[in-house]
Amino acid sequence: MVMVQFFIVLIFLYIGMRVGGIGVGFAGGAGVLVLGILGAKPGNMPMLVIVFIMVVIIAISAMQEAGGIDYLVRLTERLLRRYPRLLVVTAPISTWLLTMMASTGQVSFACMPVIVGVAKENNIKPTRALALSVSASLLGIVASPISAAVIFFSGILEKNNHGWGYIELISVSIPATFFALLFASFFYLCWDRFKQQDQLNNQPYIKEESIHQEVLPGARRAVLIFIIGLVVVLVYAIVASPKLGIISHPVMNSGQVRIGVMMGVALLIVACCRVNVHKISSTSVFKTGMTSCICILGVAWLGSTFMDNNQQWLQAMVSGYLLHSPWLLALVIMLVSCFLYSQAASTQILFPAALSMGVAPGILVACFPATASLFILPNYPTLLAAVELDDTGSTHLGNKIIDHPFLLPGLITTLLSIAFAFALSLLI
Repeated sequence: MVMVQFFIVLIFLYIGMRVGGIGVGFAGGAGVLVLGILGAKPGNMPMLVIVFIMVVIIAISAMQEAGGIDYLVRLTERLLRRYPRLLVVTAPISTWLLTMMASTGQVSFACMPVIVGVAKENNIKPTRALALSVSASLLGIVASPISAAVIFFSGILEKNNHGWGYIELISVSIPATFFALLFASFFYLCWDRFKQQDQLNNQPYIKEESIHQEVLPGARRAVLIFIIGLVVVLVYAIVASPKLGIISHPVMNSGQVRIGVMMGVALLIVACCRVNVHKISSTSVFKTGMTSCICILGVAWLGSTFMDNNQQWLQAMVSGYLLHSPWLLALVIMLVSCFLYSQAASTQILFPAALSMGVAPGILVACFPATASLFILPNYPTLLAAVELDDTGSTHLGNKIIDHPFLLPGLITTLLSIAFAFALSLLI
């Protein structure tokens, strides 16, 4: 019966990928229905993770309507145009920083046309910068102090008193992902120049003007309000941490504060930046973010249903291998994550199960960047957007499933992040 259920999960994941978009979530929900008909008890729905994502999407959508996203992209554009020959380095680092701050990869969509434009102006192939930027946006979620994956993972660590918590998690994930991106970016910069394959086929120099509109009056104010909210969430999570004990009996936990602060940030942006609240739901961030919530709902529910109904079998058959091979665990997380469509969904489904099998929390923290392997299959929206926005034709998907230019840079940055995370976890 286990293999039958597993086969059904694979079938509906395949159907979801073929349908694409919000259909991924539809297929996941339908898969749970089929498993239920066969006698499986439906697993827990990832409602808390979805709420975490929703409130951040609401705040960022308000900031976008106020012009804040355009303002941040304008600052990024200035940096990229100032050092065009270092585009392979500055593009992914900028994307990682924006994603880490916003806790959603949706902001990377706005950066991609800038990356392509700067590359064309300087006769550089944009493929490498785009590929590394896609990886950077995925790793930025792992590093974000307010992402749903980080909040959920730190919560289960602190709940079970493993000695690891929010502070330790971000102390590992932020530097590990940053240095991995930095190392990979400089490697590819040197490699492409050594191989002389960074030129855009000697096409004529094309000077392009900024593609962004004028910054709205409330844009800077909206960004400032959002950053203050981010700092409040981060500071509260630190002072309310059981390890520090500054607030011994907090009235609200870190997740509740995150929800309240992000809703308050959205309200302040609407009130202080003259934002039409009725237009927030029409922003691109809101639409794509809520689509992601539906996808996570279906896929994570399908995954948790399979895991919950077969936990004893998995413990008996798999736990022995995973306990003695941390890199095998990281590989399993990478492979499963590329089907689950979300770092938060992967964290909710896999990490509690791994802890119940006896995997050390420090090893799980080191394997946390493995959840960013959504680039393996060429169906993730950020990856597809990079291909579509590169009008030079140098970035394209291959004829086979995994012969695309995002695979190797993504594997290098993810594996380096895991390696750095292992080293940092030993120090902490």
